[in-house]
Amino acid sequence: MKEADFTTKYESTWCPGCGNFGLWIAMKQALAELGLKPENVLMVYGIGCSGNGVNFTKTYAWHSLHGRAVPTAVGAKLANKELTVIVMAGDGDGMGEGMGHFIHALRGNADITYVVHDNKTYSLTTGQAAPTANKGYKAKSTPEGIIEQAVNPVSLALAAGGSFVARGFAGQADQLKEIFKAAIQHKGFSFIDALQPCITFNKINTFKWYLDRVYSLDDNSEYNRTDIKQAFKESLIWGKKIPVGIFYQNNRATYSDHLPQLKGKTLIKRPVQVRNVAPLLKEFS
Repeated sequence: MKEADFTTKYESTWCPGCGNFGLWIAMKQALAELGLKPENVLMVYGIGCSGNGVNFTKTYAWHSLHGRAVPTAVGAKLANKELTVIVMAGDGDGMGEGMGHFIHALRGNADITYVVHDNKTYSLTTGQAAPTANKGYKAKSTPEGIIEQAVNPVSLALAAGGSFVARGFAGQADQLKEIFKAAIQHKGFSFIDALQPCITFNKINTFKWYLDRVYSLDDNSEYNRTDIKQAFKESLIWGKKIPVGIFYQNNRATYSDHLPQLKGKTLIKRPVQVRNVAPLLKEFS
């Protein structure tokens, strides 16, 4: 497979220079290098600029409701365990409207990959502040600055029991591609906080701002990905320095592993049995 095998005929509508291009390229390369075929991949998209990728990436795709991409993806995986299921959604979608779904999917360890496009704004609706924006951030929705503390997606995922937790940067697509590959191959819920600069509305967290700060955990031979305490410590670092890479990974039973009714053939390949519901209807009539 080649990257081009995952590219549709439709032209991108993202702003020139948008961080989404780095994520898009990295994901297509990851899928190709893993030898996956478009017809065996389902990508579920949230609402926002990230959701426009539904038109540009050649796989099966579903454009979900705002904040509902994760449960849609979990349902698809339960119905067809042979699919590689990936969620692409924004930080407003996932850390705002979809926060509850995010937490419970981490707890259950459903076997999907979740990539949050973290640009700290609701860019499709012209730049309102997202839950990941730093305290004091000024936007259309917060002209005097945000008064709440910013959501930290990585530490939140660790606290909720995530079995694969990582952060990547759109300006370093090569490393991001490797993170995507590791996440897709991981058996369980894989979460990636993808730093994705919005060049139109966020003039603070720019490509240069990140390039001056990011350092890679993957380059540190002494870093232990199975040490949850070390992962938490790194996850709280933000400001003059920002860690990227795989923070934590462990192998534990997935949501499906606990359901004996899912063993054997995937659900969509089983014959449909029509039951006689007349006795039940009579009981409640």
